[in-house]
Amino acid sequence: MSSSQRYAEPHAQVLQPSSRSNRVADKPPCQPRYTEDMLFFEDNSDAIPIELVGSETLESWRSEQDEKTLGWAVRTQFEGKANQHFFVPTTNEQSERVIAGIGERPSINSIGDLPITLPTGDYRLDNADKAVILGWGLGAYQFAAYKNVRALPRLFVGADAMDVSAELNAIALCRDLINTPTSDMLPHHLEGAARKLATRHNATMDVTTGNELLVRGLNIIHAVGRASSSAPRLIDIRWGDPSAPAITLVGKGVCFDSGGLDLKSHSNMRLMKKDMGGAATVLGLADLIMSRGLPLRLRVLIPAVENAVSANAFRPGDVLHSYLGLTVEIDNTDAEGRLILCDTLALAAEDNPVMIIDYATLTGAARSALGTELPAMFSNSDKLATEVIDSGISSEDPVWRMPLYSDYQVLLKSEIADIVNSANTPYGGAITAALFLERFVDDVPWLHFDIMGWNLRKRPAHPEGGEAMALRAVFEFLRRRYTDD
Repeated sequence: MSSSQRYAEPHAQVLQPSSRSNRVADKPPCQPRYTEDMLFFEDNSDAIPIELVGSETLESWRSEQDEKTLGWAVRTQFEGKANQHFFVPTTNEQSERVIAGIGERPSINSIGDLPITLPTGDYRLDNADKAVILGWGLGAYQFAAYKNVRALPRLFVGADAMDVSAELNAIALCRDLINTPTSDMLPHHLEGAARKLATRHNATMDVTTGNELLVRGLNIIHAVGRASSSAPRLIDIRWGDPSAPAITLVGKGVCFDSGGLDLKSHSNMRLMKKDMGGAATVLGLADLIMSRGLPLRLRVLIPAVENAVSANAFRPGDVLHSYLGLTVEIDNTDAEGRLILCDTLALAAEDNPVMIIDYATLTGAARSALGTELPAMFSNSDKLATEVIDSGISSEDPVWRMPLYSDYQVLLKSEIADIVNSANTPYGGAITAALFLERFVDDVPWLHFDIMGWNLRKRPAHPEGGEAMALRAVFEFLRRRYTDD
């Protein structure tokens, strides 16, 4: 059977534009949305003004208010806390306005709930901190490709906040990709989304598909994805000045993870459309880097597969030959993410970039250690790790460093191969997964993010569903390191 016969692509399902005005199904992934639908970087004197009040400045604000406003503040028990708000009705002296609390300091959480709690209409925010505006945009996100959604309030913020739009669009792209069901986000769909992004930024893109992976020695990517009707592939995007510092982003692109022959239970399989969250995050991060024009030579590598079950699926006990040359014994087919990453990381290291940064929805162990909302970070460079942690704090996108505890290397020992893909122990799974990956990056400075990629609960600025975790932290780190801003 020829490669083209074996890997005949299924017809992509195309979402038809809706005639209903409050749907965005006609806006495919990789197209800017926030600047069109949610935030307006222009003045609108007719919009209802939002006045921000912090809990630390509440008393001084009270001293400047009229009796009517103070009365409304008392009736609504307003204390300047984040996301508190009340309306001051129109009087002869004043037009209608909204008083909104921001908490102790301006942050992305300050008014992150207001887009879904304020009535539909036009509002304006003058001279607000950009973190506050960002929080509004993040909170206004809705995934509306498959259902009707409520029309949300529109916010006018002025041209001075224009640079927020690139960040919001990048995060919306990441969220959209993760939220899209696998029926519309198989490896060939993910390739299509990546190609739209590359085209929009005048980047180059090459794709190695199906049996071509074997020709290039990317045997493990092929093995993990060969059981799917959508061929496994490696997406390779390049952008930027060839003389600039070389940064390579690697994203785990498992478009659906059944667990393979080590089949997941229903409850563990239900959210596995999000298992390409690493790929979605690096595409969002790349979008932000290119939109903001960071002086980098950027490479984005995404191994895109579906871990499916079929007669030719890879098996527990198989030994696979990696791109680096190491042989890998398969202990568990459900530890597939590190497998496709090991080939990709070895390929990335060949270029000897300044650093490699990978994102992956990799282990439940990371979630057991840190919960679902705090990404685990591993690194072979203390300097890089420290800089990213600081950037995460300042950008309100925190990460937590976990140890590459070398004594656990023994848990990856195989009796018949160079290494086993999964340690036979219920403990330290995030660490052993990171140690496995470290074997393939050589001595290149490396950051690895083990992310959830999903909000299990709604929080201000963080709606339930797909999420861009550690994206803003890494962008801030790169911005600080490579620009004078």
